[in-house]
Amino acid sequence: MMKAPQKLLRTEVQKNTHKVAVLGGGSWGTALVKLLSENKRRVYWYLRDEVNAKHILAHGNNPKYLPGAHLRKKRLRISNDLIEIAEKADILVLAIPAAFIHDELQKIKSLLPKKIIVSAVKGVIPETLQIVGDYLYHDCQVPYEQIAIIAGPSHAEEVAMEKLSYLTIAALESDKARLIARLIKTPYIRTKISNDILGTEYAAMLKNIYALAAGIAHGLGYGDNFQSVLMSNAIREMKRYIRNVHRLKRNINNSAYLGDLLVTGYSSFSRNRTFGNLIGKGYAVHAAQAEMNMIAEGYYATKSAKLMAVNFNTRTPIIDAVYQILYENKNVQKTFLKLTKKLD
Repeated sequence: MMKAPQKLLRTEVQKNTHKVAVLGGGSWGTALVKLLSENKRRVYWYLRDEVNAKHILAHGNNPKYLPGAHLRKKRLRISNDLIEIAEKADILVLAIPAAFIHDELQKIKSLLPKKIIVSAVKGVIPETLQIVGDYLYHDCQVPYEQIAIIAGPSHAEEVAMEKLSYLTIAALESDKARLIARLIKTPYIRTKISNDILGTEYAAMLKNIYALAAGIAHGLGYGDNFQSVLMSNAIREMKRYIRNVHRLKRNINNSAYLGDLLVTGYSSFSRNRTFGNLIGKGYAVHAAQAEMNMIAEGYYATKSAKLMAVNFNTRTPIIDAVYQILYENKNVQKTFLKLTKKLD
């Protein structure tokens, strides 16, 4: 029953007649709309906030997220009706925070198997403890062949400033990966394709936890020397974790894995590092969340990664330490001191 829509999608890829929609109006969603609208004359955009939508169409910028990013307003078709937007597009780009994506996708679940779904989400569905690709396949009946992933290393803020950035597009079918790569390629965006859709998604989820750990270390007063050891151990822990959940020949030192980890762990733009820094400085979890106006995906990812790790025997001292601090209310200084003795 799934073969007919798949043939249609392949024809659309070949004819280049696709219609694209972005679901989500945060920083990354805004950055992706900016990229897509430079290559497409019409980009559909689902925004929940009608006032925000009217401002964008009037002034060509998103006042809540990346207000300095110039958007080609004449090319945008914005609506707060998710079903309307989803029905119009052949390609749906998901840029909704993982904490809210389950409820939103349930509204358009019947439409999803007929679409190419591109996930730009860097987290885990908390209701099901799944990365987005697995959730789309198992819960929404979207074939893996119709799923693509946009991976880093990049920050939405630098994309908005048109600073040279590199993105990896992962998909099982190379023609779909190349299609998405063409849609977002600009003079300041270089792209690479991969077939590791699950590995890149797990890496995107895990790097937020390690960035949170880097932020905690900074808040506690640890210096650059320790940070380098922490990141070195983090990439090895990531490799062990991903190998257990999805065995595939991959180079963990590639940009989609190590590169994304480094930019998220070190950059001042990283919301996960910022959140961790507040925790290290003594903020309670709820106080740190209130201090930020954006969601730190690493907070939710920590619980999910810890629970998923129960299914296999993998040593994850960094994830364990962050989990103890965030969810077991363990003393931050003592927990990190114990962690330092487990790193090498």
